[in-house]
Amino acid sequence: MVYFLYRRKPYNTGLSGWSRFFMYFAIEGVIGVGKTTLARMLQSSFDAELVLEVFEENPFLSNFYSDRARYAFQTQIFFLLSRYHQQRRNINERLDAGKTVISDYTFEKDALFARINLAGDELDMYYSVQEALAEKITPPNLVVYLRANTETLMRRIAQRDRPYERTMESQYITMLNQSYDDYYLGSSHTSHVLVIQTDELDFVSRNMDFEIIKARIVEALKEAPFQPQLPIS
Repeated sequence: MVYFLYRRKPYNTGLSGWSRFFMYFAIEGVIGVGKTTLARMLQSSFDAELVLEVFEENPFLSNFYSDRARYAFQTQIFFLLSRYHQQRRNINERLDAGKTVISDYTFEKDALFARINLAGDELDMYYSVQEALAEKITPPNLVVYLRANTETLMRRIAQRDRPYERTMESQYITMLNQSYDDYYLGSSHTSHVLVIQTDELDFVSRNMDFEIIKARIVEALKEAPFQPQLPIS
């Protein structure tokens, strides 16, 4: 079964003036769900600038997947600071220039991983840094949350065969799924959320599936506040 859920949330950019109205949406979901692929496919339809997460540069990542307990804090702090600088530089510059922006991640995703990977003093220290940085980040108008069960995600991860993901455990993916669901299906986030179950969708090979997803995103963006006419092709 394919289903869509659109949750409305109060949205405030924290900025004033017509010059600050923009269209910025992010694709989110657990590892292997197809965030980057979908973002790339949507780019031309929305005449958008892409902001893609740079994660291969994390020097702790491959070691983290082999020994999570030992390398969790280093990996998490590196990602936090990297995501912060990427978002501040790449997204804000494009929005200030009046560009439509599509990203394959949100800044808030970092904390979803941290609550799984860290504990005790390390988690407390992480939150103190994360909360200070989050105040300077512009949230998206819409988050498209792609969902899939653990079996589907493990299959997709195996198919793309990234070397540093080969030792990834299904239990870890299950925990991430729960963390994402708790956040995006709950009430603690600040953006509008469109939830799309993707287990039976193949938007890469089946154009009809891609068009269904695109249509739902267009519909959700039209309902989001402060939106101008959408330049959709």
